[in-house]
Amino acid sequence: MALPELETTQYEVKDGIATITLNRPEKLNAYNAKMREELLALFDETDADDNVRVVVITGAGRAFCAGADLSSGGGTFDRKAQSGNLSRESLRVGDVYRDGGGTNTLRIYQSLKPVIGAINGPAVGIGATMQLPMDFRMASTTARFGFVFVRRGITPEAASSWFLPRLVGMQTAVEWTMTGRIFGADEALKHGLVRSVHEPDELLPAAYELAREIADNTAPVSVALARQMMWRMSAAPHPMYAHRIDSRSIQARGESADAHEGVTSFLEKRPAEFPNKVSTDMPEFFPWWEEPVFE
Repeated sequence: MALPELETTQYEVKDGIATITLNRPEKLNAYNAKMREELLALFDETDADDNVRVVVITGAGRAFCAGADLSSGGGTFDRKAQSGNLSRESLRVGDVYRDGGGTNTLRIYQSLKPVIGAINGPAVGIGATMQLPMDFRMASTTARFGFVFVRRGITPEAASSWFLPRLVGMQTAVEWTMTGRIFGADEALKHGLVRSVHEPDELLPAAYELAREIADNTAPVSVALARQMMWRMSAAPHPMYAHRIDSRSIQARGESADAHEGVTSFLEKRPAEFPNKVSTDMPEFFPWWEEPVFE
């Protein structure tokens, strides 16, 4: 499927790394319906393209994402007031409108490729919650974060009540969401929201260095499985659930051409050339979970 014309994002693939850039710099990359739709399409594209090994997301200009576009005024979050909006109506399920940001975070959660957030500036509201299902978040010293929803009279969204406590612990998650205050990169690093903090001109090079470590040395199918195993087992009620999927995965991967190549290349002291592809060689048991159903 061809990508739609991109109006709010930019997309580039180079040497196995896809870069998605939020691209409304004059609006501090404020999130709108078009950006939601483009992000969904872009993650479908990165999953389908075997040339993409890692995805990096950043923002154009001085911000990562300043949150929802509030140009509609006080009715911005009033779903019923926007009942004629075709994009909004596409999210309607009976009398409930699905949270648009949540459709993006759930899609990132389902990604078969590792995702690195290069948070280059202010990241507020959906700009903060959008990052949570990314595997790594790396921040510029100029980055600022804010889960500001209660200060706008709404509640946390984008499935952040599931993701955030898992990343930073319940007490920190509650403080950040109940106060809605803005905090800096150092506090984000202290509590584990971000992996590392970098000077502005060093952020993207550091993100690409991490991406290269994955792209150059690992088996794509194994990475896709490992990513989903880690995220989905984080909510499992007992380690036996992990043991079951470990057992199936080790058996399937152990029989694969990738495993033979991985061991042989190690013994021969040469770089591995893994032949299996995410698009065609995922094991038969994948996906092993039931897709969540919105009711």
